[in-house]
Order: sequence, then C-alpha cells, then structure tokens
Amino acid sequence: MGKKKKMDLMQKREELQAGARELGAELKQYIERERAAMEKREKSRAAEILGVFARHNFYTGGLTPLELRTTLEDLGPTYVKIGQIMSSRPDLLPESYCRELTLLRQSVKPLDPLVVRGLIEQETGKKIEDIYSEFQDEPLGSASIAQAHFGILRDGTKVVTKVQRPLIAEMMRRDFVLLRKIASVVNVVGEKEEGANSLDLISVIQELETVTEEELDFHVEAEHTRAFREKCIEDEKKVSCPTIIDALTTSRILTMTYVDGYSISNKDRMLQDGVDPMAVGQALVENYVHQVLDVGMFHGDPHQGNIMISGGIPYWIDFGMVGSLSEADVSLLQDIVMALIEGDLDALVNGILSMGTASSATSRSHLMEDVDVMFSKYMNVTSVADLDMAVLMQELMDAAARNHITIPGRYTMLCRSLTTIEGVIEELCPTLNLFEIISGRLMERARKSFDVKQQLTSAGREALSTGRKAARIPVLAADALSSIVKGRTKINLELTGYDELLRKANCTARHLLLGAFSCALFFGSSVLCLADIQPKAPNGMPLIAAAGLVFSIGLGIHTVRKISKE
Repeated sequence: MGKKKKMDLMQKREELQAGARELGAELKQYIERERAAMEKREKSRAAEILGVFARHNFYTGGLTPLELRTTLEDLGPTYVKIGQIMSSRPDLLPESYCRELTLLRQSVKPLDPLVVRGLIEQETGKKIEDIYSEFQDEPLGSASIAQAHFGILRDGTKVVTKVQRPLIAEMMRRDFVLLRKIASVVNVVGEKEEGANSLDLISVIQELETVTEEELDFHVEAEHTRAFREKCIEDEKKVSCPTIIDALTTSRILTMTYVDGYSISNKDRMLQDGVDPMAVGQALVENYVHQVLDVGMFHGDPHQGNIMISGGIPYWIDFGMVGSLSEADVSLLQDIVMALIEGDLDALVNGILSMGTASSATSRSHLMEDVDVMFSKYMNVTSVADLDMAVLMQELMDAAARNHITIPGRYTMLCRSLTTIEGVIEELCPTLNLFEIISGRLMERARKSFDVKQQLTSAGREALSTGRKAARIPVLAADALSSIVKGRTKINLELTGYDELLRKANCTARHLLLGAFSCALFFGSSVLCLADIQPKAPNGMPLIAAAGLVFSIGLGIHTVRKISKE
C-alpha cells in the first residue's frame, strides 16, 4: 500500500513538472512572437500613426471630440487606454472631449490560459496548484493593459487576480516616444464654441505618460487600495472595499478579495434582495464626504461600475484613480463657498487665484468681472444646501481657464468626482440631497475653525492700526503736496486691464507710420525718375530711383498684410 502511494506521488510530481514545463514554454513562445511582431510593427508605426491622423483630417483645423475618439480607436488598444485615462482628466482636455472619450470601448482578445498561468507562476515563484484550489481560465474582464481572473486560494478565500499583458509596458513606452516626436505635427483644437483655443499637446502627452506609468505598476493601485481601506473605511457594516493579498501582488499581478455582488446601478436587484436604496445611498454619501473633508483622500472615478452591492453593503472597487487633498485645500474650498454665501467678491477672487497658478495673461479685473457674473446667479443663496457643488466647482474651473489660471489636477479630479457621484445618487435615491450633507459638514467645520476670542483680538488690532494710520493722514498729505510743489516728487500713473487695447493701438500706429513712409518713398522715387542721375538702368531710369520704387512697393505690401492680420 505504501509503495503504491509513493508511486502515485511520484506520478503526480512528474505531471506537475511536465505542466510547469508546458506553461514556461508557452509563455516563452508567446513573448517571442509578441516581441517579433512589435519590432516589425515599430518600423512602420510612426507612418501608421500619421496616416491615421491624416485620414481623420487633423490638418483641416484639429480633431473634433468625435474624431479624436475614432482616431484613438483606429490606433489600437494602447491608445484606447490612453483615451480612457484622458476622459477622466478635464484639466487636460475640454469637457466635450472628456464626455466623448468616455464612450471608448475596448475589444481585446483574451490571453491564452497557459500564458496567464505562466505569468502568475513567473511573478510568484509558485505553482498555480500551490496557490489556488480553483482558478478560472475564463477572464472576468479583458482590457488592453490587463485581464482579471476569479480564483479560490488554498485557504478558501475568494479572490480576483489581475494579470498584466506581457510586453504591454514596453509597447506603451515606445508608443509614447513616437507620440512625443509627432506631437508638434498634430494639433488638437479645443471646443469651437469656446473660441477654438489650441491645446499644448506635448504637455498633455507628458502628463498622460506619467499617469500611464502608474497604471502599469500594480504596486501603485495596491497601495491606493490599502490606504483607502485603512483611512476611509470606518465601519465595514456600512461601507467596505476589497483587501489586497500582499503575497500575490507584484508590479505585474494584483490580487485582492473578490466582491461577490452586482453593480449599484441594478436597483431592481437591490429591491428583490430587500436592500433599502436610501440606506445604501446615505451610507455611500456619508463615506464620500468623510473621504473628501476628513481624510483628504477620495475615489477619483466613483461611477456605477466601481460601486458594488454585496450582502446589502456598498463596496468601492478599482482604485487606479485616487485623488488627494490637503487640509489647506479643504479650507480653501470652504472659504470659497462661504465667500459666495456672504457675497464677498474680493474673497472669492482671491480664492480662485489661490487655487491655481496665474500667468502673465491673467487679469484680476477680468476675473473680477467673471466672478461678478457668478455672483448675480447666486445672489439669493443663503445656505450651502442651496448650492449645486458640482456645478459650482465646474463654473470655478471655467472662470479660471478663461483667465489663464492653471488649476492643479487634484481640484479638477474632485470636480469630476463630485459630478459622477451626484449622478449615481440621483439614480439610486433621487430624494437624497448630497449637498445637504456636504453643507452640514462645511458649516460644522466653519464653526469649529471660528475662534471668537482670536477674531475679536484681530479686529481690535486692525482697528487700532487703522486709527493710528488715519491720525497721520493730514501730516502725510501735507508733506506730499509740499514735495509736489517743490518738484521733488514725480507721479506715475499705471493703467491696468487695457494691455490688449494698448498693444493694438501701438501696432496700428507703427503700421500707419510704415505706410506713410512707404508712400513718401514711392513719390520721392517717382520724382527721381525724371532726374539725370548716374548710374542708370538699361531703360534710362536712375538705379537709385528704381531701388526706391521696389523697396517702397515691397514695404507697402508688407504693411497691408500686417494690418489685415491684426
């Protein structure tokens, strides 16, 4: 009996070794085929990319949102993934482009099961049979960067393992090199209704490359998930998220606990299971507000596909995109909202300027005018609960963009995240007011941060300082007038808000002067044509007169062209 058992064990070991050799050989062959195909494709890839852009007529005025989406689809899965990343970055692309890019769909052929198993064994250094008691070769989903598989570990834990496609990182990096080379040729034009402002495509590509590098390293998503669970999940009986299995997570595979449920969009299923949508929505909103205001770390893409219902509890999933806010960021947003309610125009302008980075083209007076228009819309607002935070944030972003103020990505991600979660809540439980909860928390924060004693002390100091300065006004005024009378003081006046007008006036004056000079030179040269001056051209015209005529005509044509372009 013992001998038979020993022979069975030896036979099983030989079968496992044969299976391992088969997995290794299949993976090696797959990588060799893919690398050969990639090397062959790379030789003509630049021409192929330019050819695709040319077919979509980018040179006739840029790519419209629809043309950009179809262009990315024609370029292949790598570019579809880039487009999906771009769709969630309104700080990089106008809103109409982001909306269109959300329609991108991937149709990617799943990897061979032997390749998937080989990759997992290569990354973990363990046999599949030693890791899982059950592993499904049919993927739960297949995308351009990775595909996910369901499995049950040896200890009975249900998990999902995300496996990165071989060579995808190398392929995407090579594609980005090509994109940078042709970025100066391709011009994506912004929304026509907004004046067709060109985008800095090189900067967009650099930002996308940074984001894609993070997507390609599964350690980043794993760390996001761990931090989210640790900081944002207070009570797992209300809201939860998956747990990372550290022993089965590397830069190219990611393993987490399986959420056995369905999307929050399936409201009928929730009602059938006896789950109260209002209770789920309430728990979800309270947790989201906790993320933003208390933790400063929030889910960057909280759409319906990233919120699951399991056992009547909402689960956040997919932490590839996570936003972060500092305490100063939250306080600034609070000050902006309070400025709107109090009707403090200067405070709101200062808040917008503090959010981003102004450029040389930024005009405070123009920004003040835009903000004044916003005030007219919210002049009857007396409570934060009356505000639509998503709309308000978008209006602030638009005002900043019109005034050449660059807003950091964390604010634009928050804006999009707010809009997305608002849509989820409206579908789930329309009577639940997301912003009443936000308003209550903001007012609570404002009350806690308001120190009566400190405010009174500051007010007293300011009043005392103002009084002292006011007492010196007559003396200072007398000294200033005396200096002016004696000629020791010069007064310089600076006009602001008229830079463009002054520039155009200056250009017009310069062009008029050139035009007058051209006319004078033409008439003077015409008079010289009648004079007997040497040397002369073959037709008897003095050379100096001929040169003057040619120069005056050329200068006149140049001046007319310049004026027509202004």
